[in-house]
Amino acid sequence: MVQLAPKLLSTDTFIAKYGDTTQYELIDGELIDLEPTGLHEQVAALIGRKLNIAIDQQNAPFFIPYRCLIKLLGTETAFRPDVIVLDQSQLHQEPLWQQEPIICLGQSIKLIVEVVSTNWQNDYARKAEDYAQLGIPEYWIADYLGLGGREYIGTPKQPTLTICTLQGDRYHRQLFRNSDRLQSPTFPSLELTADQIFAAGKP
Repeated sequence: MVQLAPKLLSTDTFIAKYGDTTQYELIDGELIDLEPTGLHEQVAALIGRKLNIAIDQQNAPFFIPYRCLIKLLGTETAFRPDVIVLDQSQLHQEPLWQQEPIICLGQSIKLIVEVVSTNWQNDYARKAEDYAQLGIPEYWIADYLGLGGREYIGTPKQPTLTICTLQGDRYHRQLFRNSDRLQSPTFPSLELTADQIFAAGKP
C-alpha cells in the first residue's frame, strides 16, 4: 500500500467520490491507495474460491460480495477488505445496504481476509484492533511474502497466514506455515493449507 499526500476526507465524501473505486480505502480521513499487485489478487482470488466452496458445503446463508466497504461508525474510516464473508440473514439490520454495498455492523460479518501489502502495519495492528472492536469473529492475515514485523510472524521472517479468533474484545492469533492445515472456526471442514495459499502468490 502507498499513502497519498495527506488530504483529510469525511467518510461521506470518500464514499461519494471513491466508493465505486476499489483502489482506495479511508483511514482516519486519509485516502489510502491500495495498489494491489497481480500476485496479491491471485492470493485473494484463491482464498475467495476456497471459502465459496466451504460456504456451499455447509449450506450456510453466507456469501462473498465482489465489492464491499466497512464503514466504522463515528469515525472517518472505511476499510475495503480483500475478502469478506457476509451473513445474509443479518443484512436487514444494515442501515445502508439497501442503497450501497456498505457494512456498518460487525454482526453481519463472519470472516474477513486481508492479503498483506507493503504497508503491513495496517493489517497486523490497526485493522486487527478495529475489527476486534467491531466484533468480527474471525480475521485472516495472508502474508504470502513474509513482510510482517518479527513480533507478528517470528524469526526468520517467512510466508505466514495468521488466523485471528475473537476472544472477548481481543484476537487470539494462530500462525500457519508450509503444509499446516488451516483451522477456521467458521469453516471447520475447510481443506486448505498455508502452502496452497502461498503458491497462488508466485509468478
